[in-house]
Amino acid sequence: MHSKVTTAVILAAGLGSRLKHHTEAQPKGFLEVDGTSLMERSVSNLLNAGITEIVIGTGYRAEHFEMLKEKYPITTFRNDDYSTTGSMYTLYVLRHLVKRPFLLLESDLLYDPVALKYLQEDPLEDIILASGATQSGDEVFIQASPESHLQQMSKNRSILSHISGELVGISKLTVSTLQKMAFFSETHFKNGNKMLNYEDALVGVAHQQPINIKVIQDLVWCEIDDENHLQRALTLIYPKIQQK
Repeated sequence: MHSKVTTAVILAAGLGSRLKHHTEAQPKGFLEVDGTSLMERSVSNLLNAGITEIVIGTGYRAEHFEMLKEKYPITTFRNDDYSTTGSMYTLYVLRHLVKRPFLLLESDLLYDPVALKYLQEDPLEDIILASGATQSGDEVFIQASPESHLQQMSKNRSILSHISGELVGISKLTVSTLQKMAFFSETHFKNGNKMLNYEDALVGVAHQQPINIKVIQDLVWCEIDDENHLQRALTLIYPKIQQK
């Protein structure tokens, strides 16, 4: 029996600028669905899935995450350059806090908790969770090899030879993969490109480290990046999660 992962990292440094008035006073992870913020819902899901250590990479309006510490066993680490860097830089600056295999999540997700179970029960080590087509707008498409290993990821489907699934924003990674991602990213950072996303780093190391793509066609989830996403979350996705 393989051991379950007990650490999670949530990337939550971004400005959420496309949500305008919703994020003037708070990070987008604090948008509420049915009275509970995305962040708190996700933390609860993680604790229920056997996670005991949660590291949150913060930046914009970081004080909101400090208040969460009063309720949950979480550690925060602030990316002071959050306004000029991408998600990979946040992961890079907190990497010293990650000592064992971990789940990596984005902060703006609303998802069926079964998503975590799929990763926890899979004996494979490095896994990106993917879903079938969501038609949500702003999707990140994944191209996988016949062996279901990552080849490419992009919002621009025209650069992919085929689409194997859509990036959910929940992955399971080893520390060695994180180290490879950090090494890959350092070159970009030294050249002044800190707007790198963690997805870019995953693609960047995929040729030297097989990263598995696990497609769950009917997974119920969404990310909330703009007003349309928020309405879709409230009217379509959340009721589906409740039904389950």
